[in-house]
Amino acid sequence: MSPVPKVRLSGGLEICRVLNGMWQVSGAHGTVDNAKAVEAMQAYADAGLTSFDMADIYGPAEEIFGQFNSQCKSSGKDVPALQSLTKYVPRPGPMDRKVVVKALQRSMDRMHVDSLDCVQFHWWDYRDKRYLDALGHLSDLQQEGFIRTYTEVHSRSRRLTDLFAG
Repeated sequence: MSPVPKVRLSGGLEICRVLNGMWQVSGAHGTVDNAKAVEAMQAYADAGLTSFDMADIYGPAEEIFGQFNSQCKSSGKDVPALQSLTKYVPRPGPMDRKVVVKALQRSMDRMHVDSLDCVQFHWWDYRDKRYLDALGHLSDLQQEGFIRTYTEVHSRSRRLTDLFAG
């Protein structure tokens, strides 16, 4: 079998070009059997598809990844490195550092990881400029090694003006 094509993101994180999306385990599509989900994740990883995309709002997605991650670590087998990409989707409100850290720590606990490979930030209402505070904290947390890289999702290019305005 040919190796799965990968791409390197800023910050050096290398992920598969094809991500294993975990929105389907959110519960919105019916009941999820966690054991079967973990079994399917193992089949994907065995095939070289080691990058998993989830979110803090996708029901048990982070917990299921955590179960799979723990299973891989405790198996004693030579398991390929997993890449975990999760979305941070806060409710609009104050975005002080402790709010951001608490949410990311919850994701880390669920996923059974010591740091986050990639945090994809989603904000509901860009008229509320507090998202800039959250992005500032994400930048600081990246510098501190809490997260490897982060990105903003569902944004328009005109938001770049806000980001680079100072």
